[in-house]
Amino acid sequence: MKKEIIMALAISTTNLVKNFDGKNAVNGISLDVHQGEIFGILGPNGAGKTTFLRMLATLTKVTSGSASIFGNDLTKDGAKVRNFIGLTGQYASVDEELTGMENMIIFGQLNGLSKKEAQKRGLELLKQFSLTEAKHKSISAFSGGMRRRLDLAVSLITKPPLIFLDEPTTGLDPRTRGEMWKTIRELVKGGSTIVLTTQYLDEADQLADRIAIIDHGSVIAQGTPSELKNILGETTFELSLIKSSQIKQAKEMIEQKFNIEVIVLPEFATLSIKVTDTKIMTQILLLLETEHIAINEFETRKPTLDEVFLELTGK
Repeated sequence: MKKEIIMALAISTTNLVKNFDGKNAVNGISLDVHQGEIFGILGPNGAGKTTFLRMLATLTKVTSGSASIFGNDLTKDGAKVRNFIGLTGQYASVDEELTGMENMIIFGQLNGLSKKEAQKRGLELLKQFSLTEAKHKSISAFSGGMRRRLDLAVSLITKPPLIFLDEPTTGLDPRTRGEMWKTIRELVKGGSTIVLTTQYLDEADQLADRIAIIDHGSVIAQGTPSELKNILGETTFELSLIKSSQIKQAKEMIEQKFNIEVIVLPEFATLSIKVTDTKIMTQILLLLETEHIAINEFETRKPTLDEVFLELTGK
């Protein structure tokens, strides 16, 4: 008899609601986040992602519903909950007029560390985020990537086991984004749990163990990236023909025979077909061979997270 593996929860919410002026920005969200995972939250602008995160971080008051952080009630034990969390917002929270080291010390002291403890921890984090050489440099002279790394560093000053990252790579160039991805993975390897909101679907696909898609304040889909991609239940079958002159003929034959839509990509002399039954792909190949329509190459691919997102949200 198989034993069921029960993973400890970092976060558990039940019917969580936040109402602003009679309108629910967060509308009954129920989800669990396991300890040691990266949990991604996706949604269009205004879907309620940031409000939901701010509620979990005790920065926005809960209207109704319940939530717990490592077993501690979010509304009753807010002070205790704050000891477990670090938060990095969409915009750098550091003081531009101070140096990197001065920011680390101030944030450490605000979180209960002595100046000596804050300085020691600050040096560790500045080294971890490749900012040691800039520790005495004013933040106003930092690049966008350096500011993001410092913002994340100050949120880790007390070694929180749960880290909320609200669009941490917005505005970064591809190389700096890659460096941030590496840092996030290393934090999880070190035992942290991360909840990540992002506008980049490839980022969620690459980083997240599980994802919740939020729209109009509600969770409309939830699962691993692979599970979400399977929601559409379709495989895209693409065939490129040797003779572009046969594209129209092939399209009409396939649509008539199998009653499915065929999209033409004329610049590549390619037919793109979404199929739910993979057996049809073999039948299409046989049909084209019978009609002496030569195929250059063909490939299949599963839906992307972008396609799932567009299908579910329409945005």
